[in-house]
Order: sequence, then structure tokens, then C-alpha cells
Amino acid sequence: MRLKPGCFLQFLYLDKIHCLLSVRNARALAEYFQLLDVHKKNTLNDLQLYHFLHYVTDLTENQIMLVFDLLDWNATGEIGFDEFYMLVCILMSHENHLEKQFIYQHSGPVFELLDMDGRHTVGPREFQATRFLFNIKKQELEKIFKDFDVSGDEQLNYKEFKMFTIFCIDRQQEKEKEKKKRLNEEIPESSGADLTKISMQQLHF
Repeated sequence: MRLKPGCFLQFLYLDKIHCLLSVRNARALAEYFQLLDVHKKNTLNDLQLYHFLHYVTDLTENQIMLVFDLLDWNATGEIGFDEFYMLVCILMSHENHLEKQFIYQHSGPVFELLDMDGRHTVGPREFQATRFLFNIKKQELEKIFKDFDVSGDEQLNYKEFKMFTIFCIDRQQEKEKEKKKRLNEEIPESSGADLTKISMQQLHF
């Protein structure tokens, strides 16, 4: 899932820690929502959301309709600004490679979103159907239920799901530390070579 180049969402800023928009950006998004709300009902129906997501993302029709059904949890046929705001934050988290950070920071709403049958659990089928939202690979999906399904019922309750989110953020932080460490090891060598080159040039002059 990717945002299309030049779309409105690419001009918004997502906080990398809390995975939320700033007040100014949230206000801009609210005005954008009002433009989409052509019926002036403070809601969007499935057709309006479909055209919005088709315009800003590369999601398929089936994926878009699934997203609408997930957000329309009370089956009214419409979603409000709160659901729209959450969707935009998910899209931007995905675009900025902050999917796991978003899941960790908003584990409660994400769990409710993935709980498609309302049984207060998330199963392999639900994870499989929605993994495109959070960039969860198939092999990761198998590992999730192997490592965090403590009860062994092939369903994650909220506590087990929360354990998964903590593991995700810990692993992400470890990857970032390793990346910084590699960069720090590479920079001194190149910097030293550049300085030597500059000193030699100065000697010639």
C-alpha cells in the first residue's frame, strides 16, 4: 500500500513518536473532510470513501471496501471524522514506515479495528485479511500466533495482542540502533579520508 505522488496527504506531517497529526494538520484534514462530505452530513459513505482512497492510494477495490467495513463498526453505512482521522494516520504511518510504532501507540483502537467479528479476539483470518494495512508479512503472521498465542486457542485476546505490540516496538528500536551503529562506523572512515585529501591539496597550494 502506497500513497500516490502529489496527493494531499503527502503534505501533512505525522509525529514519529505518537503517530498523530499536529493540531494545524488535523485542522487542515478536517477542512479536507468537509470538502469530501458533499451531502453535509459530517459523514462519508462507502462510495465517497472509495473515491478518496482510490485517488490517494493504490489499494484495490476489495481492500477499500474492507477498510470501510472495518471503520463502519456499527454498520450505519457511514463513517465520521474520527474514523477518517484514524485511517489517515494509518496511511501515513505506513508511508513513513511507522506501522509497528502506530500499532504500539494505539493498540486499543487497532485491536478493535482488527476484531472483525466482535468477539474481543483477533484470529489468523482477521490478521491475514488486514495485514496490508500494517505491512505484516505472511511469515511474521505465523510467528505472531506461534509466539504470542499463550492460551493456544489460535486467537489473540487483548493482553496477548498488547504483548505482540511491545515486541514489535522493541524489535524496531533494535533495528534503528543497529542502523545508527553502522552509520557511525562508516562516517568516521569517510570523514578521515576527506580530511586527508583536503590537507594534501592545501600542501600543494
